[in-house]
Amino acid sequence: MRTQTVEADVVVVGGGLAGVSAAVAAARLGRQVVLVNNRPVLGGNSSSEVRVWVCGATAHGNQRWARETGIVGEMYVENQYRNPEGNPVYWDDVVLDTVRREENLRLFLNTDVREVVATGPEDARRIESVTGWTMGSEILTTFTAPVFLDCTGDGLVGALAGARYRLGKESQAEFGEEWAPPEPVREFLGSTLLFYTKDLGHPVKYVAPETAIDITTTPIPMNRVIRSGDSGAHYWWIEWGGELDIVDDNERIRDELRGVILGIWDYIKNSGRFDADNLTLEWIGNVPGKREYRRLVGDYTLHQGDVVDQTVFDDGVAFGGWSIDLHPAQGMYAEGAGALQRFSEGVFEIPYRSLYSVNVENMLFAGRDVSATHIAFGAARVMATCGAMGQAAGTAAALCVEHGTTPRGIYTDHLDELRQTLLRWDAPAVGIANADPRDLARRARVTASSTTTRIAAPVAEPADGDPYDFDVYDLDVDLGIVLPVDPRLDTVELLVSARRDTTLAVEVYSTGKPQNVVPAHLEAKTDVVVAAGDERWVTAHVAFAPDTPQNAVVVLRANPDVAVRLTSPLPAGVLTLVHRVDNDDQNVQISSEELLVQWPTKPLRGRSVVFRAGPDTRALAPERATSGFHRNHGGPHLWASSPMVAGRDEWLHLDWDEPVTGREVRVVFDDDLDVELNTLHHHRTPDEIMPTLVRDYRVEVLPAGAVPAEDRWVTVADETDNRWRLRTHPLPADVGPLRAARLVVGATNGAAQARVVALRVQE
Repeated sequence: MRTQTVEADVVVVGGGLAGVSAAVAAARLGRQVVLVNNRPVLGGNSSSEVRVWVCGATAHGNQRWARETGIVGEMYVENQYRNPEGNPVYWDDVVLDTVRREENLRLFLNTDVREVVATGPEDARRIESVTGWTMGSEILTTFTAPVFLDCTGDGLVGALAGARYRLGKESQAEFGEEWAPPEPVREFLGSTLLFYTKDLGHPVKYVAPETAIDITTTPIPMNRVIRSGDSGAHYWWIEWGGELDIVDDNERIRDELRGVILGIWDYIKNSGRFDADNLTLEWIGNVPGKREYRRLVGDYTLHQGDVVDQTVFDDGVAFGGWSIDLHPAQGMYAEGAGALQRFSEGVFEIPYRSLYSVNVENMLFAGRDVSATHIAFGAARVMATCGAMGQAAGTAAALCVEHGTTPRGIYTDHLDELRQTLLRWDAPAVGIANADPRDLARRARVTASSTTTRIAAPVAEPADGDPYDFDVYDLDVDLGIVLPVDPRLDTVELLVSARRDTTLAVEVYSTGKPQNVVPAHLEAKTDVVVAAGDERWVTAHVAFAPDTPQNAVVVLRANPDVAVRLTSPLPAGVLTLVHRVDNDDQNVQISSEELLVQWPTKPLRGRSVVFRAGPDTRALAPERATSGFHRNHGGPHLWASSPMVAGRDEWLHLDWDEPVTGREVRVVFDDDLDVELNTLHHHRTPDEIMPTLVRDYRVEVLPAGAVPAEDRWVTVADETDNRWRLRTHPLPADVGPLRAARLVVGATNGAAQARVVALRVQE
């Protein structure tokens, strides 16, 4: 046996998406980082060992413009390109490559941390080192650093260090949580094993082993949906252990889950109820996918009210959008639904104070061990949200080292720097405006070659005598058109037809919180006369002039005599809502009281009612690319050009009154954050590269001493075939002070317009 000591700036224990995002974030900020994982592959529950799809704030398409950006977003987009079939083995390498390409990051796989040295009194502990055993290599490694991150999921490092933690369900009274039990109880969300099947094209027999459990003697066939064509995470409800100890009883839980899988397969193959003759069992997981165990206690404990009411935190550093998703402690043997879900009306914030220990002064954490109640944890626990927390915690750890302070010291003394650093790296955060004093673009005048000034669905007028070429949609249910209002909305023109003379009720609603996309408050309404006949434009006069730019929902009330026209793709900043409850998982009971659930986008995702809004808008103006808010927040917050013409570039231009000296140019392109990119493609998205992304572009700067002639522009980047959202381009050391900079767009990956979320020139 060999022993060694490894020193680093930051040690991250746990290689799930929280740990990966934390380690990469800290490494990109120049810190020397160690990432320790106790298994041979990264990705935690999303790895090929477990094969849970990566869910997040999009909530399988229920939330709007909610897909994570930052490090998790990079992996989503890369997986979409590399792995359109959703192969979990390919996903392993997407995650591994994300880690391996960071030169400041050392990875230790198969290394099980089992010893933590911590000193100090109970209320002020400090971790000195963690020690792990590398299986196969027979190496015992002691890792030392000034800052540690517990991303183990189970909160193991924290527990060994003496950190305070919670287990089970809190009482209603402790945090005023409606969904909590009257008294505290030690029950958990259970663990899950998954399985894959394969069609061999010829009959395959199945002889159940002795360990198979006869599910006909259980409530499973009566209370869960079993289909022969489903496999993988469709069977998330094969869950058990909530009434046991998730860690102490891990082996017993695994055996029970495996026995039920074998019993389900026996039921599918041999009961005669399914078309399964040619199917074989290809794979069964052997590592239980854990949902819940220790939740470490931070300076703040996220609770149900924070999720449902979408609390605005001054230290918000990440967000979630998954429902409060609570499962019965009996798991697959429960008589009722496999899950009870309640959504917030939009994404909710996660505060930084929930990501560091209340009593271990140099430890942060992220992922399943977040400081939250059992109820709030039900919404924060999914993996993309864990990754969002990880990037925030890793960024904070890097700043701890830079400033020689503690995680709590970052909150008290460097909170603005933390939030602005996260925004600079396009991290998944909501409600953070660009106030970065080092972003020189904020001082510049911003102009563009052209701008979309009219919010309208794509409309091509037909030639004389030809019909319109659009899909007809009978207005049997209410529809909502989400659009940005800046500075005002006066009219909405609609292309409609009517079976007989009638009137169409049109209403305009504001959405409540800036990140929400629901018809919350009535602002204007009118009745529009529609004469019988084929397609014609009608105009609804609905005046809405908010004090600040924001989204509005134009509601077309159901009228069976009226039909609207649908088109695609969606214009920038536009979505379509359908007024009907939409639930595609029969194993789940969803609360339908929320507007988000009552007005889903999924039925008409990617399509728009044909409309034209007036008057002209500033919602997509050039200055939106320097305003911060890297996602829809009271409007789209991006510059969109006019429709591009072949052979003509579009550009975004920065001019300074006084010369400035920059270090790098950062560009954030639009990759359509309303599109869910699930790693295993629970909802298939056909585009391997997001069409809204800019494909070909140049970054050019004009040195301060140059005359204003085109040939004096210096090209610092000339990119083709771009498929990424965030691009960083260093400025040459010899370029000197600048008087102007510009981004020149030659082509997109399919969108009609050039769209730029952010253009920065960093000192």
